[in-house]
Amino acid sequence: MHIRFVIVLLALFCCTNSAVAWQNESTLRPVFDESFDHWPVELKINGRIILNRGLEESEPVDRLLRRITKDEKVVLFSPEKDDLGSRLESLSEEDDCETPDCETAALETALENSDTIYLAANCFSAKELVKLKDPFKTFIERGGNLLADASLGEVFGSVHSDNVPGLNLIPDCYINSSFDDTETSKQQLIERISKVDPTVGIGIEPDTMLIFSGRRIFSLGDGSSTLAIRGSELVPATFQKIGAQRSGQQRSTADLTQWRRMAIDRSLPPFPVEKPKSPFVEKGSLFIIGGGGMPKGLMKQMIEAAGGTEKAKIVCIPCSESDEVGRRQSMVRMWKRFGVENVTFLHTKDRNKANSDDAFLEPLKDATLLWFGGGRQWNFADSYYGTEAHKLMKEVLHRGGVIGGSSAGASIQGRFLARATPIGNSNILAPGYERGGLGFLSGVAIDQHFSQRRRQKDMTGLVEKYPQLLGIGLDETTAIIVQKSRAEVVGPGKVYFYDRSKPTEEGKPDYTALPEGGVYDLLKREVIDLSK
Repeated sequence: MHIRFVIVLLALFCCTNSAVAWQNESTLRPVFDESFDHWPVELKINGRIILNRGLEESEPVDRLLRRITKDEKVVLFSPEKDDLGSRLESLSEEDDCETPDCETAALETALENSDTIYLAANCFSAKELVKLKDPFKTFIERGGNLLADASLGEVFGSVHSDNVPGLNLIPDCYINSSFDDTETSKQQLIERISKVDPTVGIGIEPDTMLIFSGRRIFSLGDGSSTLAIRGSELVPATFQKIGAQRSGQQRSTADLTQWRRMAIDRSLPPFPVEKPKSPFVEKGSLFIIGGGGMPKGLMKQMIEAAGGTEKAKIVCIPCSESDEVGRRQSMVRMWKRFGVENVTFLHTKDRNKANSDDAFLEPLKDATLLWFGGGRQWNFADSYYGTEAHKLMKEVLHRGGVIGGSSAGASIQGRFLARATPIGNSNILAPGYERGGLGFLSGVAIDQHFSQRRRQKDMTGLVEKYPQLLGIGLDETTAIIVQKSRAEVVGPGKVYFYDRSKPTEEGKPDYTALPEGGVYDLLKREVIDLSK
């Protein structure tokens, strides 16, 4: 009986240890609920696509045409020499301009060998163009200029009439060249794109030239174009009119990638959720800096937290819209000046590379400190959101490492991404990009350069719209160090905490501002009294 009892105890002990070991194993990887498919892969159009709907001669158009024909080989498929074709021919060097017959073989040759191509109305059918999908893609990818009558340009979108796939040269878009600025026409556009989700609808009015360059959309002429995305249960359909620049006015423009992101968002559950995850860092440390310089002694503190100068493995991640950045990064030199031996950097605008390139991902696998640089924070979301790189970044923190960043590198650390509009940085809310934070700290929205750029009212607007979030505004050269739910302020400025779970009083600040040495409990949303 005694022996049997011992055996039972040993069995229970082993089962318990196995269960504990399994639980520990299950917590080795952090929660990762961001999806690669929730972000566009093609972030821009490498070349230039111009769609014209009856725009007559004008000086802005001529300036554009001179720019794209200068020292370029131009091929015109315009047998009747319409207005645009004639002007392109007159602006081109005689030896660099060809006008072949409208045959698909000639078009394929032009796509392989020319710099600029013009397609007049009725020169080719949509079916003929779709057969040349790969040559068209290659032409645009190497930076070609593609001009077309808007009626023919409808096939350049991701979907053509009757749900027939288009060339997808203008990705995730449906082009309507018979659009007019009426409510009926708008609703028809919404009905059309609702059948092919997620898609951006683009309606082109008469007397309009619509230009797609990189990720920007703008127009010339007296007419306008309208962008549209369908509504959802909580959000109505959204429209934006893009008109030509008027005297004394800023050019009306839109960011194509942001609109594609907005269209994807309408097909997903609402964000932010009503009850976001708590702002709690289970392991590791976050160093979140408001830009404009580093608080004294903070870099040494980060290095020590990451293992010291000999053991720390630092990966610097610059914030850049460019496909390539220089191999000699100032942020790498910055860390090496402090004696850190192992410092490297990662940069890509290729989401597939960030998701599956083993050589690219390798430095993240044993990094002890990630440093996110300053710039425009939407670049981080474009490159890494939902990728394997993003997953490995979270694992750095989860295994006890350090994540630091300044300015854009501060905002990107929240799950909600504030001030991420690609065109300008005046708006703290950025539809389509709000989901794009890398999520090292849940339940918060982080803004920077706070007092210096007078952003207090911006954060007030954000937390009034999303009261479930804790707003955090950081002054320049000022930071918070976050461990568990404890946020300690360092630096000469202040950090502002906006909590809409508590009532505000008229005439009094709607935030709690803490100077250096102040500590805030992000979980309880209250100041920690250090005197107790």
